[in-house]
Amino acid sequence: MLLAFDTATPAVTVALYDGQQVVAERTTVDAMRHGELLAPAITAVLEEAGLVRQDLTAIAVGVGPGPFTGLRVGLMTARTLGAVLEIPVYGVCTLDVLAVEAVDTGTVDGPFQVATDARRKEVYVASYDRDGIRLTGPDVVKPAAVATDGPVVGRGAVLYAESFPDGRGPENPSAGVLARVVAEERAELYDPEPMYLRRPDAAEPHKPKRVS
Repeated sequence: MLLAFDTATPAVTVALYDGQQVVAERTTVDAMRHGELLAPAITAVLEEAGLVRQDLTAIAVGVGPGPFTGLRVGLMTARTLGAVLEIPVYGVCTLDVLAVEAVDTGTVDGPFQVATDARRKEVYVASYDRDGIRLTGPDVVKPAAVATDGPVVGRGAVLYAESFPDGRGPENPSAGVLARVVAEERAELYDPEPMYLRRPDAAEPHKPKRVS
């Protein structure tokens, strides 16, 4: 039984996948409460499926890119559960999950981009072919720098419609799709480490100058 979750966007999304289908899924959109929402959502999907944590055989987690605080919640939870239960943890780029869902639902039928909110009036963006295979990115940029009339999937298109007038769904990732991406090897798999595209705001201070 595969447990999947992603906290790299405003959505906290959790799902269970039994190898053939999603058996339970919960999603809440709240950019400020990832730490409060993730654990109860995991408990809820396990209870809905009549399972306990010891029934899990693997974990899939979105590795971003995404804002530091929310992304950290998901990755710390994934690594902790994997260590305690002694099961593998697979990371997937969150933009790849959005791309796969867009292709599978017919939202796009040719090359497209995925853009999510990077805050600071920027977006995380990557480009994909018609099958949802990533061609470039992800990068963090100002929307105007990658403005396009072509289809753009994700919340970035909602927030910056002037740069991405052809916005398409989904807006946020689905843990159910994340689970299928891992089970069916639909995208590159990563270690459960954060995909940060910015340097930390806090920097180690320079050595003091020598006073002569």
